[in-house]
Amino acid sequence: MTVDPYETLGLTKSATADDIKKAYRKLVRTSHPDLHPDDAGAEARFKAIATAYDLLKDPVTRARFDAGEIDGAGAERPQRQYYRDFADAGDNPYQQRRGFERNVDPADIFAEILRQRTRQGGGDFNGRGFSAPGPDFRYALEVPFLDAVRGGEMRLTLPEGGSVAVKIPEGAHDGQTLRLRGKGGSGFGDGAPGDALITLSVRPHPVFRREGDDILLTLPITIDEAILGAKVTAPTVKGPVNLTIPKGASSGRVLRLRGRGVSHPGGKTAGDQLVELNIVTPPEIDEALRDFLTEWRKTHSHDPRVDLLSEAAP
Repeated sequence: MTVDPYETLGLTKSATADDIKKAYRKLVRTSHPDLHPDDAGAEARFKAIATAYDLLKDPVTRARFDAGEIDGAGAERPQRQYYRDFADAGDNPYQQRRGFERNVDPADIFAEILRQRTRQGGGDFNGRGFSAPGPDFRYALEVPFLDAVRGGEMRLTLPEGGSVAVKIPEGAHDGQTLRLRGKGGSGFGDGAPGDALITLSVRPHPVFRREGDDILLTLPITIDEAILGAKVTAPTVKGPVNLTIPKGASSGRVLRLRGRGVSHPGGKTAGDQLVELNIVTPPEIDEALRDFLTEWRKTHSHDPRVDLLSEAAP
């Protein structure tokens, strides 16, 4: 009876290479005799699955099967028997290559090991002591800005249900990947479970910005604070602090709060917080202030744009 490798893997001829790989990996776990010792038909099914995968994973043999040149077992059809005469040629592009290629999926390596053991009549997990680590699972987690700076703990909801606690280290940054050992896929035999790899995405903050280990903040101040100087309260990622505004401060001036930036676990130093001053006029100008500035303007001719205009002149 003619065997259709597509039917064996539950696929159609329109299946992609990725579809073929996924179908095979799924069937490995449901049909391999080592994993199902009480299933009398598992060995025969798995041999058929391995044969179908060997044929379809290779674009050349797949194309030859689709063209009717070989059958589902990979044997030459009578009218194309001459094709095999060239199978062992040194420059034959159709010659099968053994072993694993670069960037091969670890799950494929595991499947190949099982397949080779089946062909060789290998034993079971207990008899041969076979084991393999489980696969790693990857997740993405959005973290509030302050939790990334200060550290904290969040819960990650897993696709298969349930959740796991994720400890966010102090000073975590956008794009950082955390590893939770043993929280990935189950191992095979006595193999250890895989890990959960969690990539962080730090949510922007409405007040603070981060550059490396420094925190940036724009601080509004009043006209009188800018002219006369003042002590004001400024927010930082580690709590509010007192900040001295020097007399005659202008918008754009940057004050540095040392050690008020981002820290790291076990680190001896921390980044700084840079505070950029921004003078803000009152929402309403009363008559007293307007009259004072009107008279002040008459006797003061300070022009802060003189140097700017001079440098901009052609």
